[in-house]
This record gives sequence, structure tokens and C-alpha cells, in this order.
Amino acid sequence: MRTVAITGAGSGIGAATAARLAADGYQVIGVDLRGADIEADLGTPEGRRAAVAAVTEAAGGSLDALITCAGIAGMPGRPTSLLASVNYFGTVEVMDGLRPLLANGDRPSAVAISSNSTTTAPNYTLALVDALLAGDEAEARRVADEVAGESMLEYAATKLAVARWVRRNAVTPEWGGAGIRLNAIAPGMIATPMIDEGRSDATVAPQLEMFQQTIALGRPGRPEEMAALLAFLAGTESTFFCGSIVFSDGGTDALLRTDDFPVPWVLPT
Repeated sequence: MRTVAITGAGSGIGAATAARLAADGYQVIGVDLRGADIEADLGTPEGRRAAVAAVTEAAGGSLDALITCAGIAGMPGRPTSLLASVNYFGTVEVMDGLRPLLANGDRPSAVAISSNSTTTAPNYTLALVDALLAGDEAEARRVADEVAGESMLEYAATKLAVARWVRRNAVTPEWGGAGIRLNAIAPGMIATPMIDEGRSDATVAPQLEMFQQTIALGRPGRPEEMAALLAFLAGTESTFFCGSIVFSDGGTDALLRTDDFPVPWVLPT
């Protein structure tokens, strides 16, 4: 039996993934703010340390997979610093903290959640991305609130930082070199409580309606569709994935950025 820890397991993509992997025969250790096997606030350093300690105890020192689904959306009046702490540090510090357990696992895999907003949302603050990747949470929170814009816009910055952290670390001796696959998925609009929250706000709802028009398949995704992709990446048939950011967004990125990827590598002459 493979053992997986899933953050954000109480709702949305995390809940769907927990259900999918439990049905597939995994031992699932769910982490969330409430309503999970382990309750912890991943928006705080103390909460992350508590979550890592509790997962370590529950898993018995070994994990085969880790999926970090915990995250929050930008909303009017919601501090950008909160997104910085939950979406970025709540991902990478849990990844780092549980990496030793993955090193003891069977064909281990870790999968983070990025977003297609990284390529389809305009004009977010790259200085925030840099501050997050620098790893100083206090400074990153300052940049989030004093330099960056509204959290609705800067959600994408937190998710770009996650994607770049994955790409940078996947190829290091501590991750890929130790046989631990580290990848991320980039979902588009998925019918989750996060989207429901946005649709309930008079400012956000029209933006979501416009964004939905960019989905070539004509509908938001379902959490179960993301769970199927995560199950594949967490499993034993995806063992040559390393440092990939896998888009699953119904065609939005392809529609808006048709020729922007792949980008040729041109050496200077």
C-alpha cells in the first residue's frame, strides 16, 4: 500500500484527490485547516511545523507521495501577504519538511499546485515572485502588502513562484538526484469552493465570467479531472516526470498564448 499526504484535503481538488487515491488503495493522510486527519494552519510557520510533525508520525517515517493542494484565492480586501504565506510558504516549507520521508518511499513523487494564471493573468508583480523565492517570509509579506497589488491580481505571482521553486529544486541532488520526482500541475478554472467564493463577489464574478470565455472546451474543469492527473503523477507510471509543470486548463493557455511555448533555446553566436 502506498502512503500519500495531501494538504488542502478538506475541499476542492484536495478532497477529490484524497477520495480518488483512497479508492485506488492508498493510505491517505489529509491535512487542512479543519475537517481533515491533521488540522493545521499552513499560513503560519508554527502550523507548517505542526503539520510536518503530525504527518511524520502518522506516516511512520516514510511517504510515497505528497500533494500540496492547500491554497487560497485573491479577493477584495484579502491581504496579498496572506496568499504569500499560504500559497507559497505553505507549499514549499511542507515540501521541504517532508522530503526526508519521501526519500524513504517507494518510487516517491511530490506534486505542487501551480496555476494557468501564471501565463494568462497580466501585469502581476515579478518583484513579489523574486521575494518569495528568496525565502524570507517576513520580507516577502512586506513586498506583498507594500509593493505588490491587490491579491486578486497577485494570486498569479504566488503560483509562478511555486512553479519556479519546483523547476529549480526538481533537478537538485536532494530531489531528482535522490530519486524523488518533483512536479506541479497548472489547473485552469476548476469548479471548486474557491471559484464559488469568487462568483459570490460583485467585483470578482464578472472577471470569472470573462475568463470562462477563454476555455476552449466551454466549461470549467471538475475537481475529479484534476484528481485523475494528480493520481497519475503521484503513482508508479509517471516515473520519468521531473520538473514538469503540467497544464490542464481546457485550452485557455493554448488560446491566449498559442505560440509562446515551446520557446526555442537559442545560443549566442
